[in-house]
Amino acid sequence: MTINRRGLIAGSLVLGSGAITGLAQAQGGAWPAKPIRLVVPYSPGGSSDIIARAISQPLSDALKQPVIVENKAGANGNLGADFVAKSAPDGYTLLLCDTGALAISPSVYTKLGFDPSKDLRGVTMLAYSPHLLVVHPSVPVSNLKELVELSRKSSLNFAVTAMGSAPHLAGVAVERASKAKWQYIPYKGGSQAVSDTIAGQTQVLMNGMLATLPFVQSGKLKILGVSKGSRMPLIGDVPTLAEQGLAGFESGTWQGLLVANGTPASVISRLNTELIRIIRSPEIRAKLSGQGAEVVTMTPQQQDTFFNQERSRWAKVVTEASIKLD
Repeated sequence: MTINRRGLIAGSLVLGSGAITGLAQAQGGAWPAKPIRLVVPYSPGGSSDIIARAISQPLSDALKQPVIVENKAGANGNLGADFVAKSAPDGYTLLLCDTGALAISPSVYTKLGFDPSKDLRGVTMLAYSPHLLVVHPSVPVSNLKELVELSRKSSLNFAVTAMGSAPHLAGVAVERASKAKWQYIPYKGGSQAVSDTIAGQTQVLMNGMLATLPFVQSGKLKILGVSKGSRMPLIGDVPTLAEQGLAGFESGTWQGLLVANGTPASVISRLNTELIRIIRSPEIRAKLSGQGAEVVTMTPQQQDTFFNQERSRWAKVVTEASIKLD
């Protein structure tokens, strides 16, 4: 039997090429080909966590892969955000967080291991809920004016989800504009700040409506005002803070989804399409609106623009209040 050496070499090259192609397809392939981590950089029970758990199963159904919610709390959300920013830009590690708080971090923290505007890319905004100004039921006030007067006579502890967070800076803005006086008590997340205010260990709190309204409705917290441009039928005749002397004042919690910069445009586009469909679904929209959150969606470009606007807005407040953290 005669063996053609050239044919053998050529055949080997073809087989080798096929094996390499097959290996590349197995390693890469169509996204998604494995479970996805949905990182919430706060403790369970807060606004971001509520939304993450509401969308995780529908997103899993749409992508045909498990979507696992993972809480990585710490440093006002920066620990989890840093984790996602430094993860492989392959669409398998997502960040769901308060993008307003994320926009504040570069101005507040002197040592930040990542640059949110460069290391993360927006996918879409998901929801907005205004901040509620609430107090422990035992605090003898019924509006902002009375709270300000009491703060000048008595020592009041103001619970903040974390130093440098959006609720913290909203509290600072209210304090400066109204001439109130209170002591800020930092926590590692919204749920802990709410719990201590309910327990009376702190007396005043500003927090996202989505995570706070149930405790107002149950009588565990007393509401004094809402940081929105107009009143909300969901909470009856509760006046806005603007109506109570803080002209034009608005603040709130903006939940959005981001990925590591460098994530393929096709993956970002698919996530944007699926998330907008899911968050706008009648079931989830009704669930969120029933707790005071408004569904808000954006293109990736719009979310990046919004992020930069928020960063500029809060940088001014940070500078005026001389807030700096290591």
